Amino acid sequence: MILGWAHALIALIAVQRLAELVLAQRNTRRLLAEGAEEHGKGHYPLFILLHGSWLAAMALLTQPSPPLNIWLLGAFALLFAARFWVIGTLGRFWTTRIISLPGAPLVRRGPFRWLRHPNYTVVALEIPLVPALLGLHWAGIVWGLMNLALLTWRIRVENAALAPRADGG
Repeated sequence: MILGWAHALIALIAVQRLAELVLAQRNTRRLLAEGAEEHGKGHYPLFILLHGSWLAAMALLTQPSPPLNIWLLGAFALLFAARFWVIGTLGRFWTTRIISLPGAPLVRRGPFRWLRHPNYTVVALEIPLVPALLGLHWAGIVWGLMNLALLTWRIRVENAALAPRADGG
């Protein structure tokens, strides 16, 4: 098997996602110990399946070095940076689950000044963009639509969980 830039990019994304899971797990444990509550547990495994299958499909189906579209690569780099901006802004409150700490004010700085769910915006753009960058446009459409369906469910659950904190407590 020949590995090229496409497989290196997929590996980078996989390592980044695994590091996010470690951070999210640590933050989740800490928040739950402080009295936070988890909401929407039932759909969480579907996100793990979606993201895992997205990475696996790209790893299995892409050519080692498909033609490089510098504009799509640039858009991916911006989304990658935006992801870290979101994580940094939320700090100890960032998790991959819906965890709400009663009484804690909602974060309204950084990208949250403009978007209620900036992380979901990043992911909703990233899931179709990366396969398009790899020449797998159809995969971007398929996984992008599955992600949007799951996000619709998740955002409803998250908005309901955060509603009691919307006025600062």
